[in-house]
Amino acid sequence: MVVPIAYYLVLSAILFSIGVAAFLIKRNIISIFMSIELMLNAVNLTFVAFAHQWHQVSGQIFVFFVMVVAAAEAAVGLAIIIAIFRTRNTLDVDHVDLMKL
Repeated sequence: MVVPIAYYLVLSAILFSIGVAAFLIKRNIISIFMSIELMLNAVNLTFVAFAHQWHQVSGQIFVFFVMVVAAAEAAVGLAIIIAIFRTRNTLDVDHVDLMKL
């Protein structure tokens, strides 16, 4: 039994839409950060689905590079979030204004 590629693409579109909606609605930096990661994973699912359908490895290589970038983004992003929290004592994006002391 083979799962059609349309199922993977619909799941990817749903995950990406949830990520975009959370990015636009949420006011917490951690929630925004997780929604960006969710969007990256939705793109990864699309790459893997097309790579499997076309029997090529290039899609999986792109997924590897996206995962490397996501890991680097997670490390740097979490460091920035911790630094912001230590100086501002809040993670609300409306209250975080780096130009003011």
